[in-house]
Amino acid sequence: MTDNTSSASDADDWASALAEQTAAASAPAPEPAPAPATAQVFQQIQETASSAVNVSPVDIARVMDVPVQLTAEIGRTRITIKNLLQLSQGSVVELDGLAGQPLDVLINGYLIAQGEVVVVNDKYGIRLTDIITPSERMQKLAK
Repeated sequence: MTDNTSSASDADDWASALAEQTAAASAPAPEPAPAPATAQVFQQIQETASSAVNVSPVDIARVMDVPVQLTAEIGRTRITIKNLLQLSQGSVVELDGLAGQPLDVLINGYLIAQGEVVVVNDKYGIRLTDIITPSERMQKLAK
């Protein structure tokens, strides 16, 4: 199998998983599905920027292709350098995250959402379960 066929197959698997999720989410509730997370986040950014300074939609389009680092974090811990140097293959490091707890999704180090791990075609992914609002982000930074 060539890489193009493999990536096309992967894309089809992800698309079918997304379609299945969308169908499952919309089937039990007759209310309309919420807008995608990116649309909500960028709409908030655009409204905030427009209210602060007269910014046209063309200006926000300039940043749409800027790459950002997305990180999914299952937990953290602090260890001493002595313990770090004692780690070897097979060592277990306890994290502060609880089993079954949602993962934190960070963009460039800032918490923007929480989600759960999904597996499609032997690859990990994240299903977003909660988007952090800008006001919630500010509250967390103040703590």
